[in-house]
Amino acid sequence: MPATVILGAQWGDEGKGKLVDRLAEQATWVARFQGGNNAGHTVVLGDQVLKFHLLPSGITRKECNLVLGDGMVIDPWVLNDELVNWKESSDEDPRGERLFVSERAHIILPYHRYMDSLDSKIGTTGRGIGPTYADKINRIGLRFGDLSEVNGDSNWAESTSERMNASLDAAGSTERVSKQSLLDDISWICDNFSSAIANTGLMLDNALKLGENVILEGAQGCLLDIDQGTFPYVTSSVTSRGNSTHGAGIHPGHVEEVIGITKAYITRVGNGAMPTELLDEVGDHLGTVGHEFGTTTGRKRRCGWFDAVVMRHAQRINGFTGLALTKLDVLGGLDEIKICVAYELDGQEIREMPSSASALERCKPIYITMPGFPSQTLTEWLGIAKKANSEGKGFSALPSAAQHYIKQLETLVGVPCTSVGVGPDRDATIDLVE
Repeated sequence: MPATVILGAQWGDEGKGKLVDRLAEQATWVARFQGGNNAGHTVVLGDQVLKFHLLPSGITRKECNLVLGDGMVIDPWVLNDELVNWKESSDEDPRGERLFVSERAHIILPYHRYMDSLDSKIGTTGRGIGPTYADKINRIGLRFGDLSEVNGDSNWAESTSERMNASLDAAGSTERVSKQSLLDDISWICDNFSSAIANTGLMLDNALKLGENVILEGAQGCLLDIDQGTFPYVTSSVTSRGNSTHGAGIHPGHVEEVIGITKAYITRVGNGAMPTELLDEVGDHLGTVGHEFGTTTGRKRRCGWFDAVVMRHAQRINGFTGLALTKLDVLGGLDEIKICVAYELDGQEIREMPSSASALERCKPIYITMPGFPSQTLTEWLGIAKKANSEGKGFSALPSAAQHYIKQLETLVGVPCTSVGVGPDRDATIDLVE
């Protein structure tokens, strides 16, 4: 059975966790392939709200194996906290049983967090992601597979702490790393994760050869991709389809289905241009009704109308086979809904995103306008979704204006919607009826 890739198609926070949680019911493996605890995935199970930063969203399915893949950077202390919290709620510690950490994944150490805290331009999460990837590229990083080689090695700890302190001093930080603290950190990581460290790429490859169902779960979104995003206001990894298999340690021929997650509007956290951003009562409506606060940072998300220019760019990079539209319910109650179909840049109409951050800042959105549809309570939306799926109604269960809006998005992006989310609950999703 081929692998399925789940990717964010905007600037992140699109609702990937909810979709992965649903699809994981039929999956044997869910693997993260990039990023670290700068991601935040939320899964709602009735009254229970689960928020993950490192653990794959498939953890809620007890029969599903979990992988933190080769292309990730992992903070072992954050991972341990998530596992402790999971054990408290589920009475399960999956490490080494169904949770496996790639021996090729890089380790976020306190030094990396110290360096990241100095950022004042990009608006990072401060979790040490960028500095850890920088060490990876500079070929001086530490991987989980290297732990046994350096554990207890005082010469390594001395030279490494000296290098770290020189970098901190040059960057203007007052934080310092001692040789002993570094040795203690390595010993602690070994004690807590040795049982889970594995050749996860080989495990996934074998699973696929046996016909098992593997989901590759992305973090952040296409517009935060280090190469294809709105540079320099991006994350430090390749978030797109091309890295899904590479970062998991398998070949791209395994992938057949690529689902792009997109909100029915658009949001962004952090700095950088966002042409359709709304600073009026409509923006307030989207932020309030959509509860738009970052899972990882708690920062208020910037909200705007759906941007088809952004989505066409995401589609070109990723080749989505289907779109999972989320948060359609949030648009309920608006008299009219706008969709950005092009930009005006310095007096000229353009239909593709400029690569320059300053040019994107100057872009003005060109809109088409569609009629709105009535608001519903979350309970009412959940009822609509359950009835639509149980009776095989699909999208026809939605208000006619909402159906027209979905069809317009499909036309503009050139990809069919395979599901539509109308609330945070696991069951508040309407599946396409073929």
